[in-house]
Amino acid sequence: MQSNNMKKAVFICSIVAATMTSAASASDYPSKDIRMVIPYGAGGPTDIIFRQIAREAEKELGVSVVPVNMTGAGATIGSRHVMQATPDGYTILGGHDNIALSKIAGMVDYSYDAFDPVARLTQTFNMPTTYPDHPVQDASEIAQYIADNPGEVRFSMIPTSTDHFFWVQMFEAMDIDMNDVRMIGYADTSEQMAALAAKEIDFTITNPACCSAFYEDGTMRALGIAHSERLDSLGEIPTFHELGIEMESATSRGIFAPKGTPQEHIDILASAFENALENEELQQRLINDLGSVPLFLEGQAYRDFLTENEATLTQAAENIEF
Repeated sequence: MQSNNMKKAVFICSIVAATMTSAASASDYPSKDIRMVIPYGAGGPTDIIFRQIAREAEKELGVSVVPVNMTGAGATIGSRHVMQATPDGYTILGGHDNIALSKIAGMVDYSYDAFDPVARLTQTFNMPTTYPDHPVQDASEIAQYIADNPGEVRFSMIPTSTDHFFWVQMFEAMDIDMNDVRMIGYADTSEQMAALAAKEIDFTITNPACCSAFYEDGTMRALGIAHSERLDSLGEIPTFHELGIEMESATSRGIFAPKGTPQEHIDILASAFENALENEELQQRLINDLGSVPLFLEGQAYRDFLTENEATLTQAAENIEF
């Protein structure tokens, strides 16, 4: 009898110990540096935005958030690496709409639902852009310019990227037939910028995160911003709504964790990044220097946003040949 009581006592103690260990592991998080995989090259808009926010989030987390640039295969090498990582909260992804775009384009077989979304951090609103002496003065004139030059107007894009989808959505909003335009593919943003400077193309997509200096020195001319409000830092650029174009378009950047990451860890991460975005100095850098509006979302609200985002992109893809 005593032996059975001893066994029961040992069993109960083991359960208590396991429970305490689990609670301690949750409360101890994070106890080491967190790797934030950025699936784009160093120095680009996505890289700069995530690095700046991560520096503030570190103060909340008490550990370093180490950015790791992992480029290639249309940003899918980095996203796949995080998707397959141990779901412990120590490997996260700084990603955006391209997660869904890659699946829609048939490049991968996974989308947002392959991850545990942590939080949306910013939205960077897009702007059709041309060279300084182009005859089109604002985005509302693009449709007439195409009508006057059918089959000759050239738009640049990176295949399956956010700018590729932007043009399709804009053409639909403005009743422009895609058969009347020429879509020219480039490998990356720098190639598009060079092509615009050389007047090889008529229009490209830019945003303040990459090109504020070019607007200021007159190298490029933005034709409108696909948003409902003007940006304080670029107050002279009209919104699409002002120009009569019923469309908004933004690159939405957020944090994702591997599927199965403990909810306690996700909550801690979300709280740290939310608090980081409340820093006024960081807010001003994001808005004024990078044209990116801090728009925090977490939990079910973020999951709903991602569902709607993917549905919108899927609808746009009906007019794209991959």
